[in-house]
Amino acid sequence: MNIFIVYAHPEPRSLNGSLKDVAVNFLRSSGHEVIVSDLYAMSWKTAADRNDFTRHNSDQRLFYMYASAQAYHHGTQSNDIEKEQEKLLWADVVIFQFPFWWFGMPAILKGWFDRVFACGFAYGVGQYDKKNYGNRYGEGTFKGKKGLLSVTIGGRKHQYDQRGINGPIDDLLFPIHHGMLWYAGMSVLPPFIVYQADKTSEKQFENYKLQYQERLSRLRAAQPIPFRYQNNGDYNHRQQLKRKFVNGESGFSLHVEE
Repeated sequence: MNIFIVYAHPEPRSLNGSLKDVAVNFLRSSGHEVIVSDLYAMSWKTAADRNDFTRHNSDQRLFYMYASAQAYHHGTQSNDIEKEQEKLLWADVVIFQFPFWWFGMPAILKGWFDRVFACGFAYGVGQYDKKNYGNRYGEGTFKGKKGLLSVTIGGRKHQYDQRGINGPIDDLLFPIHHGMLWYAGMSVLPPFIVYQADKTSEKQFENYKLQYQERLSRLRAAQPIPFRYQNNGDYNHRQQLKRKFVNGESGFSLHVEE
């Protein structure tokens, strides 16, 4: 398989850097093709602005979404964006390696999504009218590809369960899993998470390494999170989940099929 790793940590000797190396070495030794975007090493431009478009009139008001769609369709995006889009199209699996900072991804990775997931490329595809809402949430450009988050967290695991003070980890990752990856059509694998990352000993790392390699060995056969498709009849014309599927539940779990 073709595997694209998007890596976001400023220190190569970090736990994130080590996990990235584990993935690269294991996957290549298993016969897969692997490419890596090391965002900090690339000095990735974080801000989404008019400099992302080579022909945008500086005198015009910037509507970023529309400008990105026009630039994508006319081949006038900046070169760094085009290169990352090419990697995404090449990949069968995309792995995102990052630390969980302030309940989300590092700014440099968010900036990668903002700029690379352009309108007309990752979203804004398909038919949009009174009855159609585009090819999104399970359909679209990335349909058939798999995405995996490999995340390190400083807190303890029980702080992220249903009663944990930080909130359930599935809910905290929902905006990425559902709102970024699944939205653009990518099937989302359950995440690989290392808790208490800053207290990891060498012995613990060896255990994490084995666990991660085991997860990576099952990429082809792994079952994704069963998010509901937008266009299979589960949602009404207002794009609300139909009442018959609620069954007393609430929250993000409503959008995962039983």
